[in-house]
Amino acid sequence: MEPDRTPWQRPRRADGSDAELLAAARAGDGVAFGRLVGPVRDELRAHCYRILGSLHEAEDAVQETLDRAWRALDRLDDHAGIRPWLYRIATNRALTLAERRRRRELPAALRPDAAAEVAWLQPYPDRLMAWADHLDPAARVIARESVELAFVAALQHLSARQRAVLLLRDVLDFPAREVADLLGTTVVAVNSALRRARAVLADRLPDRTQQRTLGTLGDPARQDLARRYAAAWEGGDVETLVAMLTDAARYSMPPQRVWYEGRAAIRDFLVEAVLSHRWRFLPARANGQLAFGTYLWDDARRSYLPAGLDLLALDGARVTEVVSFLDAPFSAFGLPDRLSDDETAVRR
Repeated sequence: MEPDRTPWQRPRRADGSDAELLAAARAGDGVAFGRLVGPVRDELRAHCYRILGSLHEAEDAVQETLDRAWRALDRLDDHAGIRPWLYRIATNRALTLAERRRRRELPAALRPDAAAEVAWLQPYPDRLMAWADHLDPAARVIARESVELAFVAALQHLSARQRAVLLLRDVLDFPAREVADLLGTTVVAVNSALRRARAVLADRLPDRTQQRTLGTLGDPARQDLARRYAAAWEGGDVETLVAMLTDAARYSMPPQRVWYEGRAAIRDFLVEAVLSHRWRFLPARANGQLAFGTYLWDDARRSYLPAGLDLLALDGARVTEVVSFLDAPFSAFGLPDRLSDDETAVRR
């Protein structure tokens, strides 16, 4: 017997207003179509991001999904519901994109013989996960954990089809038969792919109890850690930063390929990075993790300019990894494109 689904995972059938919207959309009403697909659009973007590891590609996949759905509304089974139908289109579109290119990477995962050109994993703004706030607590945890950087990075080491199977079964809780129908395969093949995917992730993912540290720390402790971390960077306090790291911490800066592991190596990097420049840090949220927009003083422009979006992974109150996305689009994360000295004083 299939387990009961949480409300966000149950297919939405075309009843009441949905049936009216569907009829209007089929008659060419674009506004009605927008209202019909609107409630699931953000879910689809997160789903495509998990498969592709790229916000830009996820947005493209969702847009193409909606374009195709608009043109194919007459083929929608009214009794099956709009949500599973859209997931079918979006998953297959994301699979097509994923199969056309190599997986996305973080520097610490690169092999020594990796090609010169690398497709880099991209961060995901927490504001695009607002839909998860309306889920029940268990579903909310699953939805948010499944966009954490470590999880999405691990997914990239599965084949595209294995990613889709694992996400549809373990994150979205689709029954095996529905997944088989969605992917045009058999239940036996789905179950086999799921076993292989789970085995790969078990080797690559940290203990999930460590990945829930933002929740276990609680808001006051999280805010204190964020305050101390930012103050240390801005105040040039390298020793405090090093003391906040775990022994095996890692620090990387995509798209640069270089990365550092362990307190000693990271300290050597920080001495140059922290002490040679003036910094300002603004709190941000990405991939459900503690994050900062970092700004570097530019004498010529008399402003602090974007330097990178830093995502921190935690083990308790210690930092186990920092990934600084040097080319992250700050506007996507609600961050300004420059700061003056006066603005930093106000924001702090």
